[in-house]
Order: sequence, then C-alpha cells, then structure tokens
Amino acid sequence: MNTTPAPVVLITGALTGIGRATALAFAREGASVVVSGRRDDAGHALAAELRALGVRAEYLRADVRHEADVRSLVEQTVERFGRLDVAVNNAGTEGQLGPITEQTAENVAATFDTNVLGTLLALKHELRVMLKQGAGSIVNLSSIAGQVGMAGASVYVASKHAVEGLTKSAALEGAALGVRVNAVAPGPVATDMLDRFTGGSEEARGGLLSMMPAKRAATPEEIAQTIVFLAGDKARFLTGQCIAVDGGYTAQ
Repeated sequence: MNTTPAPVVLITGALTGIGRATALAFAREGASVVVSGRRDDAGHALAAELRALGVRAEYLRADVRHEADVRSLVEQTVERFGRLDVAVNNAGTEGQLGPITEQTAENVAATFDTNVLGTLLALKHELRVMLKQGAGSIVNLSSIAGQVGMAGASVYVASKHAVEGLTKSAALEGAALGVRVNAVAPGPVATDMLDRFTGGSEEARGGLLSMMPAKRAATPEEIAQTIVFLAGDKARFLTGQCIAVDGGYTAQ
C-alpha cells in the first residue's frame, strides 16, 4: 500500500489553455491541485472537474499583479493542504501587439505587471514556503519568443526574456536547499493567445505554422506533460533550465 501523500500543486492562470491542461494533467497523476485565476465561475467549475477525477482540489481567486493576493494564495494553499510541493507560474498576457514605434508606457507597465512582477511575486512567496520545507519544484512559463525575438511583439518578448532571468536567479538561490526552479518555453500553442497573435486570420496562422519544422501548433496537453515531467522526481537534477517545447523551431 502506497502511503506517500499526494503532492500539492499550485497553478496560477489555471482557468484556460496551458494552465487548465496542466491542472488536469497533475490531477490524473493523483496530485492535490489548487487552481487560481480571476473568474470565479470558471474556477469553481474547474475545481469540481478535478475533484471528479478523485483528487483534492480547490479554486482560490488571485490577481498575480497584487502581492497581497499572491501571499494569500500561497498561505491558503499551505493552510488547506499542509505544504506546497509544486508551483506552476502560468499567469500571463501578450499585451498590445505592434511595432516598437507604436508601443506605450502603459502597455509596457501592464504587460510587465502580469508577466514579470507576477512571476517575481509568485516566486517570492512560493520560495519562502519551499525553502523552509527543504524541497519543492517551480516551473515558470516563458516562450520561445523570449529566446529568439519576434517582430511586432517586442514588449511580450522582453517580458518573457525577463522571466527566464528570474528563473535562473531563483534556481541559483534554491539549488543547495532542495528547491528546483525551471521554465518551459512553448512555441505556438493551439490556444486563444495564438488566435490573437495571428489576428484571427487563417492565412496568418498558416504562415506562422509553416515556419515550424513540425508544421503544426502544440496542443496545451503537450505542454502540460512537459511541465509535469519537469516538476517531478524524474527531473530532480534539472534546475535553472528553460526547456523549449517548440516542434524543432529553435533547432533550425
């Protein structure tokens, strides 16, 4: 009989796309899952769907741009489940796309508040718990755009480049104390964000995917499986890395 307690997993930005797929993937592995976002109806529905898979699950509302929300999210997770084993920092936005010459200070601030400040605040409070435990695994969501650049998405690219810097710095702080921090950098994924990036144009979508060696977008489930692997014991000597999941794009 296996008496090992189920790992406790916290996922921000969990209500759609990669976040939702990741929550379901961890639940199918038997983990207890806390999902977070800003839409209560969708959050409670997802938590019920996870519980139907036979695991403990809760929805907690939080806006990662606000430290009080992030602190409360982590504290409530530990209060309800006793510990925090895995955190997936998925909340993010592409902001307003367009040439650098059309960017505004407001768009930079709004995009960085979610993608960079939100990730930093999550790391801050997750690490406080995990360092005290002497164990834990954190996975941040980056993008291949943060590695190779993308015309018309300068602010998004810069924010994801910053996420990779935060990942490496946090990994160095946690490595000797049993805490791993990595990032996943997806290529195009079949989500609403891909539709926004391509302006809802099938021609633009096709043109983008034609540049991918795999000739298709990833599914959210494919990214989720990489996250589950990266967070788990099978990758326990992996830290400070950003894993590109891009159908071969960055191999070109």
